[in-house]
Amino acid sequence: MDNAKVAKQHYENFPVASLLSPAALRPAVMALYRFARSADDLADEGEASAAQRNADLAAYRADLQAVLDRRTDSGRWPAVFPSLALAIRQHALPSHWLHALLDAFEQDVRNPRYADRAELLEYCARSANPVGRLLLHLYRVGDGLSLHQSDAICSALQLINFWQDLSVDLPRDRVYVPLIDLRRHGLDLPRLLQRPDDAEMHALVRDLVQWSATLMAEGAPLALRLPGRLGWELRLVVQGGLRIIEKISEMNFASVRTRPVLSHRDATALLWRAVRMQ
Repeated sequence: MDNAKVAKQHYENFPVASLLSPAALRPAVMALYRFARSADDLADEGEASAAQRNADLAAYRADLQAVLDRRTDSGRWPAVFPSLALAIRQHALPSHWLHALLDAFEQDVRNPRYADRAELLEYCARSANPVGRLLLHLYRVGDGLSLHQSDAICSALQLINFWQDLSVDLPRDRVYVPLIDLRRHGLDLPRLLQRPDDAEMHALVRDLVQWSATLMAEGAPLALRLPGRLGWELRLVVQGGLRIIEKISEMNFASVRTRPVLSHRDATALLWRAVRMQ
């Protein structure tokens, strides 16, 4: 299966291995996307039991460790690990960030509740932030400020995706809303799972969206500091996330009922905003 086809099979809020990526880095970017997407599918997609998902993820992690050790993988995921092994050898990808992504997917199988925002951000530190750090590594960017701002952008994108996907996740008993935020808005978990389309729910989503926007603003200056193609790609990533926030706002924060998405009509606006970004 071709890497590019895999990227097109799943909706994303931001471009993956876009044409802005240098040709020399594009195979590594796609290998990373393929690795993360396939593991995420093992954790989330289909009708497998939790036990089967854990077993599959354990086998997936064993194959990751095999290629990190320059051993032969099991061959179970031929479209994933050969290309990842090549990327690891060519770019010395930090193994701990690859393992961190699998930690997050295993956590998803357990389907935990999050007591507060700090706990949810700890999850984002494994589920989202490693992607940004691995991409910065490919571009040889590793200073402290850039890593901090990248983490802020990636966590913001993850959070925005949670609030975008409320209508999808809640029927599956996937709850990413911190319990302390529920209580603050006069809601509880049973009520949330009923997906109430009322003033309390709208106020909750508004509060969560504002938190995400604040986090995005903290990281957004990175897109202006990084030169060349990476800076332009990151501008589009940031603007894509902000546009989803706008769409949630435009629907009066009722994403608990309907999932807002980016369309082809948004592309021109995102490009214009990326050019004018300050």
